[in-house]
Amino acid sequence: MRRVYIAGLTVHPDRAWVAQQARNTAMFFAEQDVKPAMLLRDNDGKFGPEFDAVFAAEGVAVKRITPASPNLNARAERWVQTVKRELLDRFVVFGEAHLRYLLSEFLSHYHQTRPHQSLGNAPPCGPPSPADGPPPNAAEVVCEERLGGLLKHYSRRAA
Repeated sequence: MRRVYIAGLTVHPDRAWVAQQARNTAMFFAEQDVKPAMLLRDNDGKFGPEFDAVFAAEGVAVKRITPASPNLNARAERWVQTVKRELLDRFVVFGEAHLRYLLSEFLSHYHQTRPHQSLGNAPPCGPPSPADGPPPNAAEVVCEERLGGLLKHYSRRAA
């Protein structure tokens, strides 16, 4: 199952901060039903041996992508493009708390309601998309909005 997890936000990340985020992420994944098997990371100097050691201790294989090869991390690059285009290009962010709020709302929409073509137009953690054919019922269509109407999801009202 594909899920996005945002470990933390800071203006000035350094090795110590990144290592702490790795520990926080490892604790989060320890509580999940499905554990990651592999972590792809780039070659930034902030990812020191402490970072790799945290995940290695949890049984997660840490793989460094080779320089100038963004296609090896295409899913992460695509998610960054999606959040930039669908969210951040439409807001002026007024600080860290505002950014956290925007990202949490977007992640909830992304995981629970946003259709993903690669998953048969079903959300990663939401209900499966209905099979092709007539609508399941003739109930009224309702619109659920997030972030002032930027993110919309349409569904049929329960009959």
